Amino acid sequence: MEYFVKGNDVIVSEPHLDLAETLDCGQAFRWRAVESFYAQTFTGSFLDAPLTVSQMSPGSFIFHSTSEEAFLSLWRDYFDFSTDYGRLKEVFSQDPTLAKACAYAGGIRLLRQDSWECLISFIISQNNNIPRIKGIIDRLCQHYGGKFPTPEQLAGEDPDSLSYLRSGFRAKYICDAARRVASGETDLKAIAESPIDQARAALKEILGVGPKVAECVLLFGMHRTEAFPLDVWMKRVMAEYYPGGFPEFAQQNAGIAQQYLFHYIRTGSPVPEPAV
Repeated sequence: MEYFVKGNDVIVSEPHLDLAETLDCGQAFRWRAVESFYAQTFTGSFLDAPLTVSQMSPGSFIFHSTSEEAFLSLWRDYFDFSTDYGRLKEVFSQDPTLAKACAYAGGIRLLRQDSWECLISFIISQNNNIPRIKGIIDRLCQHYGGKFPTPEQLAGEDPDSLSYLRSGFRAKYICDAARRVASGETDLKAIAESPIDQARAALKEILGVGPKVAECVLLFGMHRTEAFPLDVWMKRVMAEYYPGGFPEFAQQNAGIAQQYLFHYIRTGSPVPEPAV
């Protein structure tokens, strides 16, 4: 990644990034595509810091109205610009299926999200679709003045007071997670630093957090790249292409590899859609 400052903007060159593939693939839910002069433009936020970012052409981006300090302290890390995705894709491409997936959606990057926001987002994601997930999270943030609520704020809620979210059975899970994190019973920082199996077990102590949500929080909210979420699509991938197990050479970064496979199988592969 290379960058330079131009007026109030930061111009970034990074060949291994595509905004739509990264921001609208189901790993984060507070980004919106907006119409603009550029090929792609998205607005969103991280840690309640707003951003508008445009893709001018393949590999070329404008971080609008962003200081160099904000880019280096916040957005460089969020977009995982310190990781060499070109090298990762070279490694993954030793496997023929992964090679096709990387070639198909080579602009996907793993966003380094906030663990608390990620936990609540993926609790909301259960048995849900992306537009509805975004709608619930929008209503939650609007209720708290446009910001994602803290654990302490949400700990004072109950399922009835969250009825405005229209989140159904998930409301009680949101409340349990908030109480646990606010009280310190669930220490997300400690979980992020724990051995992976211990971290999985700790997350699954939260009401409503099963294996898939735990893996998503580990991968997207704690950057544990060995985590490997399995939904109906990825279970089909494993049965179809990896009945003997995922390639050992890719297991350290299996979660990143999963992102390429997930997008490829859903939108680019001839494999039939799995039954839900």
